[in-house]
Amino acid sequence: MLRLENVSKRYATGDLALSNVTLEIPQGQVIALIGPSGAGKSTLIRCVNRLVDATEGTIHLEDVEITSLSSGELRKTRRRMGMIFQEYALVERLTVMENVLSGRLGYVNFWQSLFRKFPKEDVREAFRLLDRVGLMHMADKRADELSGGQRQRVGICRALIQNPDLLLVDEPTASLDPKTSRQIMRLINELCSERKLAAIINIHDVLLAQMYSQRVVGLKEGKIVYDGPPDGLKPKVLTEIYGEEDWEATIDEVDEDEEKGDDEEIKEVT
Repeated sequence: MLRLENVSKRYATGDLALSNVTLEIPQGQVIALIGPSGAGKSTLIRCVNRLVDATEGTIHLEDVEITSLSSGELRKTRRRMGMIFQEYALVERLTVMENVLSGRLGYVNFWQSLFRKFPKEDVREAFRLLDRVGLMHMADKRADELSGGQRQRVGICRALIQNPDLLLVDEPTASLDPKTSRQIMRLINELCSERKLAAIINIHDVLLAQMYSQRVVGLKEGKIVYDGPPDGLKPKVLTEIYGEEDWEATIDEVDEDEEKGDDEEIKEVT
C-alpha cells in the first residue's frame, strides 16, 4: 500500500505545486491521475519516488517512510517503484534487450553493471516480458529503430523487470496515436492485474482514464477535488476539475465492440 499524508510541495520560486494531499492506494489498484496542466500531477509522482522532495507531509510504501530515507536507503526502495516515462527514457544506441535489462542495474555490482553482465535468470525474465508485450522478435534491434508504441512497451518491460510493488506512470500516451494509446493503457492495466501491482497513471485523456482505471483522482491547483470511480466523472465534476466546457461528448460510453481486436499482437500469459 502507498500512503500520502498531508503532502505539500513548494518550489524555490514560491509556487505551491501540491497542497495537503492525502491519498491511499491499496495493492493491485490502478489509479488515473487527471487534471489541467500545472495541477501537480507530475509533481505528485516525483514526490513519491523522491525525484523531488516534498516540502511537508509523509509518504509511506508499506512500512517504509520514503520521505525520511537516506540516499542509500532510497536507492534500495526505488527498486520497488517502477517508473514509466512519457518520453520513454531509453538509451537510443542500446538494443531493446539491453534497455530492458537496465531495469536490473540496481541489483548488480559495479563491474556487472559496467560490462552489462546480468544473471541468466534476469535475461530469461527479460525475454519473458518481451514475449508478453509482443516484442520478442525485436530483442536485438536498437531502440532508435522502434516506433513510439514499441518504445513505450520496452519502457514497460524495463519497469516490470525490477519486480516492483508500485508502478509510477507519467503520461504514457502523450506521444502516441489513439489506437496505440488504447493498446498501451490496456497492456498496463492487464499487467498490473496479473502481478497485483498498484499503479498511479498521470494522464490527460479523460476517456482513457475512464476506460482503463479502477479509480480516478482529480487534481486542481495542487489539491484533490475528486477521488472516486471512473463513472463518477460527470459534467459537473469535470467542470470543477478543468473549468467550463461541453463535457457530454467526453464522457460518452465507449462501444465495447470497437475495442475488440485492437491489440491481437499482444500475447496472453502462458
